[in-house]
Amino acid sequence: MKKGKVFIVGAGPGDPELITLKGLKALRKAEVILYDKLAPPELLKEAPAEAERIFVGKSKGRHPIPQEKINQLMIQKALDGKTVVRLKGGDPLIFGRLAEEIEALEKAGITYEIIPGITAASAAAAEARIPLTHRDKASILSFITGHRKNNQPLNLPYQELAKTGGTIVIYMGVSTSEQISKGLIAAGMNPETPTLIACSVGTPNQTIYKTTIENLPNTIKEKRILPPAIIIVGNTVIKNWRGREDSNPRPAD
Repeated sequence: MKKGKVFIVGAGPGDPELITLKGLKALRKAEVILYDKLAPPELLKEAPAEAERIFVGKSKGRHPIPQEKINQLMIQKALDGKTVVRLKGGDPLIFGRLAEEIEALEKAGITYEIIPGITAASAAAAEARIPLTHRDKASILSFITGHRKNNQPLNLPYQELAKTGGTIVIYMGVSTSEQISKGLIAAGMNPETPTLIACSVGTPNQTIYKTTIENLPNTIKEKRILPPAIIIVGNTVIKNWRGREDSNPRPAD
């Protein structure tokens, strides 16, 4: 039997219209879809009606289907000759555990293709109407994660992050915001550095808050912010902010 192929597709950050045309084409010819919690559910309607849909979503502290099982499912379905779409929220190349999946596929000799998606950082900045970079204020852009495997210490390079300036985007940083805030300030970052929190970007539940790096943990507690949320730190946040605090600029469809 001829082996199938796996397409690892970035679904974008929440708005189903933000998937790429190439990703949509792959989805429309899928025979099996393994989809994550943050992949827009509306996109599943784009797949053929007879396509097998398998939910493999994970959240903090809850992995009903371990990553190893997801890898095995991709491989087995491809060995069965199926066209498989691994649909992942955002961009799978950015904190999306892509390395583990392609390592498993390569080891099994499975043909695969990676189709990048729009990452949450870009979507959040667009919704808040701020740039991530600026010719005068932010010539460096850093992506960091506030989550580590098996609850290991973050061990972030706070000194380098604080000194280089520019814009810092924090993925999965809600639960570790206090540690990150204190680490950056202790390393020399101005406590008043503008900070933005974008929750459920690209969905009808989207909410955007502005604060400072010092007040970041308190804002998260006061507003009862839960994941998914993206945090943007830097001088482009307030200078170019044209929205409203607690705004929800994306209306429900």
